[in-house]
Amino acid sequence: MTTERSFDAYQIPEEHSDIRAAVRAVCDAKVAPNATHADETGEFPTASYDALRAADFHAPHIPVEYGGAGADALATAIVIEEVARACASSSLIPAVNKLGTMPLLIAGSEDLKRRYLSPVASGEAMFSYCLSEPDAGSDAAAMSTRAERDGDHYILNGVKRWITNAGVSDYYTVFAVTDPTARSRGISAFVVEKSDPGVSFGAPEKKLGIKGSPTREVYLDNVRIPADRMIGEPGTGFATAMRTLDHTRVTIAAQAVGIAQGALDYAKGYVKERRQFGRPVADFQGIQFMLADMGMKLEAARQLTYAAAGRSERGDDDLTYFGAAAKCFASDAAMEITTDAVQLLGGYGYTRDYPLERMMRDAKITQIYEGTNQVQRIVMARQLLQG
Repeated sequence: MTTERSFDAYQIPEEHSDIRAAVRAVCDAKVAPNATHADETGEFPTASYDALRAADFHAPHIPVEYGGAGADALATAIVIEEVARACASSSLIPAVNKLGTMPLLIAGSEDLKRRYLSPVASGEAMFSYCLSEPDAGSDAAAMSTRAERDGDHYILNGVKRWITNAGVSDYYTVFAVTDPTARSRGISAFVVEKSDPGVSFGAPEKKLGIKGSPTREVYLDNVRIPADRMIGEPGTGFATAMRTLDHTRVTIAAQAVGIAQGALDYAKGYVKERRQFGRPVADFQGIQFMLADMGMKLEAARQLTYAAAGRSERGDDDLTYFGAAAKCFASDAAMEITTDAVQLLGGYGYTRDYPLERMMRDAKITQIYEGTNQVQRIVMARQLLQG
């Protein structure tokens, strides 16, 4: 007996392939040339931002009704993947714009969405996400930043750490304690503007990788903001933060896939040109085995990432598992692939004259931020045990 089956779900739609081609063209021409400079100087890649903004790839996830491109979760992942292939620091432009604005999309009022999403969609502003603190990393519910009601305002005090694009972004989703007796159920989310009196920033962190994306502390010193800047209801901030990460871990997986793809592409070209013992090193079986393993891990990571992106778009019940799995697997794969790519270049791979040592350094952070991979395994295990 034969059964008619459709396997369209296992093929990327043509419009998504077209998006990939368009992003790659922009990145090859106008983003990749800035990657080394951003890494060496630690400067935000303004030229890359301008190029992404001109092509509407800086915040593609924002819905059309707020002036955005309205890209779905898979298209957004592909954009981030392709930018990361060229420059990991620049890929944090679309990735962190999504991270910062996702709480508004999940729980924000219509007024907040229109007020803050439109400037991000147009490229006039960027959005960052303030969850972690000096003493509250993986245990985010242990945060100490406070937001106290004062009439029709809230007054915020505290310090947020490891904030990506801090100082460059105009807007910040800030999580703060509004009821200290309720632990996670006493946390609320707010929109804070860089221009609000009392907002300041620490010195840029001296990092191993993604140096072109500034990471700084955000200081909140009696920051007085209107109560209507609360995102959702009081006490729902922690739940919004966790729902946000379910979606945005997919973007970190996409970033990891892109970094790995860039490393594999460069290594493939090198081993076909580099000659030893009278022939290209690509002819040697040991090299071929390494390339095969790199390609296999990369494609497995990509497929898991795309599967998670589909669940993100649909809001499936198993998104928490798939988001954690994609982020964990893809980032581990990226670290392995970039390390092997450095190995394939031998001594040259260890020098800054070639881009692979940068890609290896950039890959490392994908195993750490938006929840370490140890935390991702805890998340996955809990999901599995809950059925």
